[in-house]
Amino acid sequence: MGYRKVAVVGAGMTKFVRRSLETGKELSFEASHMALESCQLTLDQIQSVVFGSAPDAFDGVHMKGEYISDGAGAFRKPYMRSYVGGGTGVFTPIQGWWHVASGMFDTCLVVCEEKMSPCQPHPQGAFLTIFDHTTERPLGPNLLWIFALEMNRYMHRHGITEQDIAQVAVKNKKNALDHPCAQIGREVSIDDVMNSEVLAWPVKRLDISPVSDGACAIVLASEEVAKRITDKPVWFEGVGWNLETAYWTNRDLYYPKQVEYAARMAYEMAGIREPRKEINIVEPYDPFDYKELHHLEGLLLCDKGKAPELTRSGVTARNGDMPVCPSGGLLGVGNPIAAAGLMKICELFWQLRGEAGKRQVPGSPRRGLAQAWGDLMQVGTVVVLGR
Repeated sequence: MGYRKVAVVGAGMTKFVRRSLETGKELSFEASHMALESCQLTLDQIQSVVFGSAPDAFDGVHMKGEYISDGAGAFRKPYMRSYVGGGTGVFTPIQGWWHVASGMFDTCLVVCEEKMSPCQPHPQGAFLTIFDHTTERPLGPNLLWIFALEMNRYMHRHGITEQDIAQVAVKNKKNALDHPCAQIGREVSIDDVMNSEVLAWPVKRLDISPVSDGACAIVLASEEVAKRITDKPVWFEGVGWNLETAYWTNRDLYYPKQVEYAARMAYEMAGIREPRKEINIVEPYDPFDYKELHHLEGLLLCDKGKAPELTRSGVTARNGDMPVCPSGGLLGVGNPIAAAGLMKICELFWQLRGEAGKRQVPGSPRRGLAQAWGDLMQVGTVVVLGR
């Protein structure tokens, strides 16, 4: 199709936690430094930088892309910044992939950062402005009750219970106990989830990932360069993205079509005809526990309404037939919005190289999928990686 092969050759990730000391610039530097060190490259060998982060108001820093640029390694280098809501962490590496696949550059450093916790006034005030000024904004919508509407619709359509969904929080938070960067890895029971504070029914406190500060980075290289750097490159096999209408009130929220369309695009590029057999490990976007189930269905990895059964039967456990969020996902590791999807790319890189430590899935996975989703429940982004 006229594009070059692109490999991930290095990755780095800060601890996900509410941080008071480090600035977003320092977090970006920390992740970038770790990624470069992991593949023994220096900044002068990086030809381009792609950066992902939320709008300036979410961090309370004006012109944040310019502010963080040198911390992300972009001093005197071609540099671009992107943001597509929660989908950013997978879309930004897709943009990095284009930089190298196009032939413009042989190396690209991809950095995603978020530091929302100390921001005053609360970013919700800025978030409110993205809604339609006539039909939606007067309702005072926020992410929490929009997710509650979607979760309720998903449950109602398929006869799914709150307990069915709580299984995901139990699984992911426990998986995160083995992650060195995790914010709230812990053992919880279904009863713990059910008895936690109701925030907007049916969403409860333990259904949700925590507000986090953190950064991730990966190093991309062309085939020729990658083979000089490492004998274990992890290749981009497929990329996909899709944008639904912003008018979420006009859609049936029980199924994420934008995720399906993005997945189909990535599968076609990767030559995948039977994703349920050909994808060995999955890191879907899980800011809420029901979203893991929702997204597994959108990714065509199970039939509509059947994802809870996979969780219940252990198929999605770390040692199951199709491990899902063996890292602990956003529910356990944390959710620095723009960096969240890139955390999943980092995890697949480590898993496919057999370097995930206690999180390592059994066997020898050959192919993994990372997916993120964002804005007004309208963006789908998917990357398929293979070794």
